[in-house]
Amino acid sequence: MNNSRIILAKQPSQNKLGDGYLKFQLNQQTTAILSMKYTQEAVILPVESVTSMPNMLPCILGLMNWRSHIIWAIDLPRMLNLESLDHRLRQYNVIVIKVESLLLGLVVQEIKGTTKFMPDDIHSPVGQVASSLVPYLRGCVVQQGEILLVLDAQAIVHSPILRSD
Repeated sequence: MNNSRIILAKQPSQNKLGDGYLKFQLNQQTTAILSMKYTQEAVILPVESVTSMPNMLPCILGLMNWRSHIIWAIDLPRMLNLESLDHRLRQYNVIVIKVESLLLGLVVQEIKGTTKFMPDDIHSPVGQVASSLVPYLRGCVVQQGEILLVLDAQAIVHSPILRSD
């Protein structure tokens, strides 16, 4: 299988330019960032490499193999109640995150690259975004007139939506 991979170099957070984040498009209208601390890799996979599972929530695309680990692939925009991914896609842009020992594949529209911010640049998202997004955010950052959502990897992984209790 010919997978395209983007290898992400871990940067020490003591950098004077700020902490590292992976920047991506959730959907046409929404740009977000995720701390490199939780980001393992960004992978482009053919749609066929994600195996759908019966009786799952619509935001759960299925299972995927990542470096000999079987992990869930999640339609992140749909999970966050945003416009979901185009179902005619031929490939998925997947951000593999790890929180504690939990691995999860977050499928997004497009991976843009990396950026850095100082912790002081992150502001409260309350009033800036839909209230349904707030539990999944650490805050917002304004960069070149654009609001970037700073996603909280821990809140995503531990979301009640993904629990089967």
